[in-house]
Amino acid sequence: MLASSTTRRALASCSSSSTATVLPSFLVPALQTTANAPRRTFSATANRQSKLGRNPISIPPGVDLQVGDLFVKKDVTTYLRTKMRKVVVKGPLGQLELDIPSFVKLDHDTEGRKAVLTVEDKEQKKQMEMWGTTWSYLNNYIMGVSEGHTAVLRLVGIGYRATVEPRPALEEYPGQQFVCLKLGFSHPVEMGLPLGMKASAPQPTRVLLEGIDKEQIMSFAAKIRRWRVPEPYKGKGIFINDETIKLKAKKIK
Repeated sequence: MLASSTTRRALASCSSSSTATVLPSFLVPALQTTANAPRRTFSATANRQSKLGRNPISIPPGVDLQVGDLFVKKDVTTYLRTKMRKVVVKGPLGQLELDIPSFVKLDHDTEGRKAVLTVEDKEQKKQMEMWGTTWSYLNNYIMGVSEGHTAVLRLVGIGYRATVEPRPALEEYPGQQFVCLKLGFSHPVEMGLPLGMKASAPQPTRVLLEGIDKEQIMSFAAKIRRWRVPEPYKGKGIFINDETIKLKAKKIK
């Protein structure tokens, strides 16, 4: 309000007096017309691309990608029908199938052995989220069918032991192996391996899980870890890969 009243008085004095009047320097920007000035936007930066999705995926020799046609998939929880596309990844270790949304485009360069993922609209949040997620799933599938994935479980605790043995009376498919754990309970813990996964016990306190599906391996490892979650006072429990825990001071009464 003070600046506007000062400007009006300066304009009135300029129009009434016949002699030339020199305005102070701080009033010059206020008197300039801004009608023809360009409108400044809130942000002039371009849309950021996905850090993962913008990178091409290298396809090793012996791995083949097959992109199927569109189909309608019904969500189990929301009952919404969405258009999906099935991608089949074949390799020397096996075959995996991945359902990707219809707005994610997959450009497969067979000669360059690369795959590039793009989305239709980078302004939509859901498409930007699924861009990197789809890239991560597809990259894990390609690595799984070519090299495989592993997870190492470390049993830390007095008397904790692990073995891999068959249980014919409990098997769900022929030849199923079971991870048998002694974790201080009154009974041993026996967990059957999912189909397509292998397990071994190179040491009494180590369990090695192998397979082509990384999500399946880590999910099964988390189920085993749930029996003895690492506790922060003595550091006992089941650790996955390079998992560590910060020890706390003992409670003193």
